[in-house]
Amino acid sequence: MKAWKITGIVLVAYSLYAGLTFDVPRLVILNETIRNLYFHVPMWFTMIALLGNSLIQSIRFLRSGQEGSKVNLSRDLKAKNFAEVAMLFSLLGLFTGMIWAKATWGTYWTSDPKLNGTAVTLLIYLAYFVLRSSIEDLEKKARLSSVYNVFAFVLMIVFIGILPRMTASLHPGNGGNPAFSNYDLDDGMRMVFYPAVFGWILIGWWISLIRHRLDILKKEK
Repeated sequence: MKAWKITGIVLVAYSLYAGLTFDVPRLVILNETIRNLYFHVPMWFTMIALLGNSLIQSIRFLRSGQEGSKVNLSRDLKAKNFAEVAMLFSLLGLFTGMIWAKATWGTYWTSDPKLNGTAVTLLIYLAYFVLRSSIEDLEKKARLSSVYNVFAFVLMIVFIGILPRMTASLHPGNGGNPAFSNYDLDDGMRMVFYPAVFGWILIGWWISLIRHRLDILKKEK
């Protein structure tokens, strides 16, 4: 097993243990729920990292002139696999966020631009997979999907990264609200939070590569 995979396992295991056992700041309303920071936020970082690589693979496909090449089509397939795993992490991020919202805002869902932007992003990428499944020709599927993937990534950044910062929002770090790091993320929490982010990204990357290899094996049969 490669070192980066072992590193991912160790960091995630450490963050899970430390996140549940280490002391955290006692804050009004948040209290113990601030531990969710170790799980909720890394899910989103992992999603963005995986979608970023999916975007890169799509761009590499579009820039290559080797039509029908197995290597080139493999890039499109890898873009699809990374996007699929990214959607899994986005659902985990949404689920942990809803639990946190219930504890702090009193409801699982509210008309918040960050939450609505996340829902729109999920629908945008759902359309990406629908597009792929509706085209049989491999080269045409790869080309159209790659173009769509570029626009999907840009829209994702707009809906979850830009618009929430420009409008009123309950979410920390958006709508004029301070981010956690600005007022309550102490050194002890940083020792858990940053390893958690790095570890989950490595695990997400590993899962994506496994899915890609399985798809390659299926196509070779």
